[in-house]
Order: sequence, then C-alpha cells, then structure tokens
Amino acid sequence: MALIEVQVPDIGDFDEVAVIELLVKPGDTVKAEQSLVTVESDKASMEIPSSSAGVVKELKVKLGDKVKQGSLLVVLEGTTQSSPSAPAGSPPPQPSAGPGQQAKAAAPAPAQLSAPAPGGGGAVEVRVPDIGDFKDVAVIELLVKPGDTVKPEQSLITVESDKASMEIPSSAGGVVKELKVKLGDKLNIGDLLVVLEGAAGAGSPSPQPSPPQGERASPAAQPAPVAERTVPTAALPPHEPAAPTAALPHASPSVRKFARELGVPLEEVKGTGPKGRITQDDVQNFTRSVMKGEAQTKALAAKAPAGGGGAGLDLLPWPKVDFTRFGPVERKDLSRIKKISGANLHRNWVMIPHVTNNDDADITELEAFRVATNKENEKSGVKVTMLAFVIKAVVSALKKFPEFNASLDGDQLVYKQYFHIGFAADTPNGLVVPVLKDADRKGILQISQEMGELAKKARDGKMGPADMSGGCFSISSLGGIGGTHFTPIINAPELAILGLSKSAMKPVWDGKQFVPRLVLPLSLSYDHRVIDGAAAARFNAYLGAVLADFRRVLL
Repeated sequence: MALIEVQVPDIGDFDEVAVIELLVKPGDTVKAEQSLVTVESDKASMEIPSSSAGVVKELKVKLGDKVKQGSLLVVLEGTTQSSPSAPAGSPPPQPSAGPGQQAKAAAPAPAQLSAPAPGGGGAVEVRVPDIGDFKDVAVIELLVKPGDTVKPEQSLITVESDKASMEIPSSAGGVVKELKVKLGDKLNIGDLLVVLEGAAGAGSPSPQPSPPQGERASPAAQPAPVAERTVPTAALPPHEPAAPTAALPHASPSVRKFARELGVPLEEVKGTGPKGRITQDDVQNFTRSVMKGEAQTKALAAKAPAGGGGAGLDLLPWPKVDFTRFGPVERKDLSRIKKISGANLHRNWVMIPHVTNNDDADITELEAFRVATNKENEKSGVKVTMLAFVIKAVVSALKKFPEFNASLDGDQLVYKQYFHIGFAADTPNGLVVPVLKDADRKGILQISQEMGELAKKARDGKMGPADMSGGCFSISSLGGIGGTHFTPIINAPELAILGLSKSAMKPVWDGKQFVPRLVLPLSLSYDHRVIDGAAAARFNAYLGAVLADFRRVLL
C-alpha cells in the first residue's frame, strides 16, 4: 500500500505550537478529517485533522514537541485522500469562495458594528464577525455583563466548535447596555451580541454595516485578525455558572465536548495530563467514581438529603464572631498536617457509622515479660514497648476475624491477605500514621526497632507517602499520657481502629479474693455497615485474652 505523509496544514498566524495530546496511535485506522493531535499556543488550542484516510504506520511527533506548518505528523498506509487533487501531506483544501463568502479565516475578526440602534441615543449593535467556515458555534462563556465598560478589541464572549474555541472581540469601546446572548446559544455570522452605549469604532472613523446573517463579509471589510485562544469550560447546563470563573478547566475541544455529552462538570475533574490538562480518561474515571458512589458532583451534593454523601447536612451556618471584642487574641495558621488530617477525619467521622466497644485487658504478666526483655537486650539499643506486643496480638486477632482486615468497595468487601498495621504518632506539627508493613512476618524486637525508626522519621518531618499507605488496621495509643477510654476515628478505607489508654493497677476478683492486676483499657471503633456489635465484642475479648496470655499467639 502507498505511504502517505500527513503534515501540519496552514494553522493561521501561529509560528510554533506545542503538541499537548495525541489522539491516535500506530495501528489505528483514521478517516479523512479525523483529528490526529491537539496543539496549543499561549492563546489557542486546536485539533489538527488528517488530510487522508488510512492506517497509522508511524507517529512522527510526541507530547511536548513544537510543530508548525509543514511539520510531519504521521505516516499513513492507504490511498484514499480527502481530496483527489490534494497531494499527500498538504493541508486540507479550503472551501472555494462563493457569492458573498470567503474561505475560513485563521481567527475571528473583531465583532462587527451595525448602525446605531433605533432610539438608542448613540447606542451601537455589535454582531458576530466572519469566523470562517464555522456554523452554529456554541457560546460557552460570557466575558462581559451589562454595565461593564469595554475597550476596542476586548473579548466579549467565548464560542466553541467541535475543533476549536475562540474569543469574539469587540470592534468598539463603550458601556454594555444589553447582552443579547446567553450560555449555550448557537451563533452564526451577523448575529447580535451586545448593544453598547457611547461606542467608538476601533480603527475606523465610522461603523461598517453588518452583513446579513449567513453571508461572509469581503476580505477588504475585515479589520486585522486577532489570534483565537481556547478558554475551555463546562458552563453549559446543567452546570451553568453564575459568573465567569477565574481558573477554567484545561482541556481540548474534543474532551470538553465528550464531557458535555456525559454531563460531566469539567471544573470538578482533576487533570492528569501535561500541565494538569484534562484527558478523556480523566473524564471517564470521574464518571466511574460518581457511578460507584466514590465521588459526587457539587450539583448532586447540593441536592442530597440531609446526611447523604457527607454533604447537604442542612446545618446552621458556622458562627461568625469578632473575638477581639472580648479581649486580645493571636492568630496562627493550621499546620499543613492538621489541614490534611482534619479534612480526612471530618470526612471519616461523617461518612462512617462509628460504634465503639470498650473492654479491658489484663497485661500483668506481659508487662513483667516486657520489662525483663528490655533488661536482657539493654545493650542492643532496641526498647520494646507495650505497643509492639499489641501489634502482634492484633495480627493474631485479624487472622481469626478476617472481616476486620477488609475494606468496603461499593457493594463488595476486599479481604486483604497481608497485615500492615498503622500506628498514630504524635509530632510537633500534628498527628501522622506510619504503617508497619508485614507485621505478621516480624518478631517483637524487629517490630519495636522499625516502629522507632518510623516514629523518628515522623518527628523529623521526613515521612513519605509510602510510609503512610497500605494500612489494614490502625492503633491509636494514649497510654503514655492518660485517660480510661475514648472513641478513635476510623482511618478510611479501613474498617476498624483500636484505641489504647493508660494502663492502671486495679483490684480484680479471681474467684476467691481481689488481687492487684495491671489493666489496659481497649477502645475498638468499628464500621457498623460491615461489622456488627457481636463481632466487635468477640474481637476485643479475643485480643484481651491474647494479651493476658501471649502464648495464644502461637496457636
């Protein structure tokens, strides 16, 4: 089969533009006029179509490459051209200029002025200029509103076709008296955009009459072209914003069209492409998350019933108080850790139905063994803490009650075959949760050593994401401080968390008499959607039995 080289066609007055998206790959079959790549300058984003049909044999560009007119994009295997007279790799043929029409311009000219509006007292109607061979382009952004003062060449609206988006500038200065379009309207050449008061033409002493709708102005009547630029947005209903946003979503026209077809608000999608660009995969992944209930759009959250999805709780607004009225104050910003952990704790507390089971464990013999172990290993520098024994006991309990070593994923439970235990570490900047990996494969001394190393990294602020991810079950210990029992908050997506309070000597009845025993309070918070009260009570009872007689770990 014949090889066809497809090159960048005439893309207007742009010198070099960057390739920001590859829309085909080797082996793909493409049709004539099918988009191959998306390119972007500092002002515009556009898709480059193929001038031929065929199978992509070789892709000659990669993300980030700079291309210009004549640059080689792809090599196709095929013989079908979009136009029999066009040589391979040449730009797609422009439509011939018919009566009152001209070929597509590189960018829109400033919006045309029409004669003063009747009875307007100097009011001027500004209409859509010749924007090339585009028809029925959608208004995706309103850049001015009634009362705004605009200058000549200032952009009025943003319109978008399937392939490109552009801003329509005004050819006059003045005050916006009336806006004649709204978001979602379809426009063509000659359609009325705004009515200005006190308008002054840009570059010509007298306004030019507007061409009738559907006709093209002659080239001589066009002011100097201005560059188009992409202003991607998802402003069409049902996600219509009240006013233009300051930072609009960064996506190609085809991705924005895809998002509109699915009803996805692009401003809520996180882009994973270069410079945060939103890709089609990002839109699809966002849609899957919403369908699974893992995420909510702002519109859905606003309509949710009280308590639904962690939003729309119908609460009173947070009180606004001027504290300085009552005395001197000092303001300090929350630490980065507190900002992150606070948001996670809030979500977990609102979205997970917590229940806490409280119990006590007799650790008299275990504490004596711990003290003796530390004396024997004094030279090693490894100090064994009670938490190390609790971690080992928790692993034994997780093996006996596997639903505690699971996570809820939609309507399914994910049972983990590994045992990674998180433990809360207090640092000067806030609480972090390092994760001790594969605790089932490690002895008490190794667990104690690794806990010490992780705790030091936490205090020094050197914890990485890998050190805090993958946990199956967490432990929050306040034993060194005090307290009897408390309700620890579950660390999602885990299903339970164990709280340890300060151990104390208590009189315990042994059947004949009260004897002094060292008792450790246990507080087990669990997700009641998955774990019922009886299972939690058995888990805590088993854990207490193991701590009372650590030989049970071997069973």
